Amino acid sequence: MSDKPVIVYGASGYTGRLVCEYLRQFNVPFLAAGRSADRLTASMDAHVPGIETAQYNVAEVSHDVESLTDLFKGAAVVCNTVGPFSKYGPEVVEACLAAGVHYVDTTGEQDWLITCDEQYGADFAAAGLLLSPGLAQMYTTGEIAAQLCLESPGLDTLDIAVFWGGSPTIASTRTILVNAATAAAHYLEQNSYVPFDPAQGLVPLVVPGQHELALSLPWGGTSHPVWFKHDPRVANVKAQGGVFNAALMNGVPQIVAGALEATKDMSPEDRDTALDATAAQVMNQMPPRENPRVNKSLDSVHASGPLGRAHCVIHGNQNYAQTGLLQAYAAYALLQQQPKQVGFASGCQAFGHRELLGVLRSFGLVSEPVLTVQG
Repeated sequence: MSDKPVIVYGASGYTGRLVCEYLRQFNVPFLAAGRSADRLTASMDAHVPGIETAQYNVAEVSHDVESLTDLFKGAAVVCNTVGPFSKYGPEVVEACLAAGVHYVDTTGEQDWLITCDEQYGADFAAAGLLLSPGLAQMYTTGEIAAQLCLESPGLDTLDIAVFWGGSPTIASTRTILVNAATAAAHYLEQNSYVPFDPAQGLVPLVVPGQHELALSLPWGGTSHPVWFKHDPRVANVKAQGGVFNAALMNGVPQIVAGALEATKDMSPEDRDTALDATAAQVMNQMPPRENPRVNKSLDSVHASGPLGRAHCVIHGNQNYAQTGLLQAYAAYALLQQQPKQVGFASGCQAFGHRELLGVLRSFGLVSEPVLTVQG
């Protein structure tokens, strides 16, 4: 049983450490949990600035529903950073429900969001608990831009672009490959999921603020079609994303295609082993701490309707830091009041898009949005 109100599961990883760092800044006591107490202690000591002033403990736990439930009891919120979430998420979500705690995570996996919505959302709502997967820079900052556009009535179509600078972490690289090998990417058309053409390949996009076109992919479909499927204002959502590094983007389709071809006839266990090996070839070490001059983010949303248009651009920096802050703020907020929506909900639906924007702005991680409205 936890004696701290917030549990960071997977706290020794790159993103988990950042969640702990911002929880310290919010003065929120937390439990750093994971498979190895030694690794957790070493990670907190070496990678979380100011950890000596934090109110925290370390807990080693097995990844099964019973063990996680026992640990989660007594807490109020679990911040889950252990992916791929489609593989490791169910045990954590089921344990949260059994222990009666709110759940947030950092996923970018569209299939996991759909699972949370369709399999667990109603049970969390009935229990008065929040189930908010995907509360992370990768898509939440873009959702903030979309919600700002939708403040203008009569817009029903969202065209979303998400770009970031730098390299993915080890865990993110593995998640990208696993998701590509096991799940289809969808967009929303007239409120129904439609699969992207798997042969589509790279799509060049006009990116605000630069003359050069940027290369994009469906990137698993993103979270946005799932979040907006229950929004009566929105009928169509399509999102593309990528990194600013064109050479890296050019290599992604080949890496994914090679992984798909190599694992197509394998058992799930052998496929996972092969994907782990491929991911290690792409990224086998933790990236350095983010540099705001290098690790930039850009979220651009065109919203349209029969007679109206809106465009919102949010420039930011330190993608993973944004994620750590969003997770920590969610926990901080949930300790003080109920979310705006229980059950399955996005970060903006649960906490308010202007509230989340204000938090990111107050820590210097995003600039003032550039919003243009026509009609």
